[in-house]
Amino acid sequence: MDWIYVGLGLIILLLGGDVLVKGAVNLSLRLGIPALIVSLTIVAFGTSAPELLIAVQAVTEGAPGIAMGNVVGSNTANILLVLGVPAIMTGLHSSECNTRKTYLYMILASLIFVGACFAGPLTWMHGIGFLLVLGFILFDQAREANAYRKAGANCAPCDLEEVEGADDNMPGWQIGLFLVLGLIGLPLGAELLVEGAVDIARDFGISETVIGLTLVAVGTSLPELATVVMAALRRQADVALGNVIGSNMFNLLAIIGIAALIGDIPVDQQFLRLDLWVMLGASLLLAPFVFLRWNITRVWGVLFCALYIGYICAILS
Repeated sequence: MDWIYVGLGLIILLLGGDVLVKGAVNLSLRLGIPALIVSLTIVAFGTSAPELLIAVQAVTEGAPGIAMGNVVGSNTANILLVLGVPAIMTGLHSSECNTRKTYLYMILASLIFVGACFAGPLTWMHGIGFLLVLGFILFDQAREANAYRKAGANCAPCDLEEVEGADDNMPGWQIGLFLVLGLIGLPLGAELLVEGAVDIARDFGISETVIGLTLVAVGTSLPELATVVMAALRRQADVALGNVIGSNMFNLLAIIGIAALIGDIPVDQQFLRLDLWVMLGASLLLAPFVFLRWNITRVWGVLFCALYIGYICAILS
């Protein structure tokens, strides 16, 4: 039954996150909020909603290792697996992307997070600090987006195409239904997944940290994987790379920030010895593709996936 709970919870989380994003995006666009700002805020929060609900649920149920493992594991999986798989399929033309500023923000968030973990446990003060850093980044990105639009680069149809879930023809009742289903589905899915994962960990003598780093992390990275695969097939490398960088930044600052406000999050020694360094190393691995405009070819995709498989084998051994 525990495995059924995990599978059912994961399915409900993925579906709930998807409909919540679609409902929130179309409501915002209906209210006249610019598409670029919607993609920077609502979509980023919406696609991270499963991780957020799992983190909060894990902390409230006394399993903070799942919360930490989910975030650290998801960030590593987002780079090595989520970029590696589509690169093997089609290659990613990342030389066409300009994600330098957002990437630097992600590295800054990663360094702040790692430093806080070594000073751990993470408390409400860390949570407030993370959220303040996120607020500054969002303000700067929104200001830049507005300046871009005011400079005459406003092309609404193009903007809408790059916003996940945007649909000009979605009726109001459907927007409302999507919002309700998402708000009901996310906490229900999180409850089932965390309860099942904790029981599995106890039954097999596996730590909650390892369950969070593997089963939960890979499961909650599936939406990003689906998005990046579709972007790669459409040759939208900027969308693919931007989605991963933005998701990782939100995971560290928003999810752990909010979860730390709910309760203290102790940092397992395993994170300090291995997992934080793997996450940081994977993040720095993107530097040549961002600054030197290298393409993420099939060879790099194979290397990324091989590194991820090796990492999973190391933490399971």
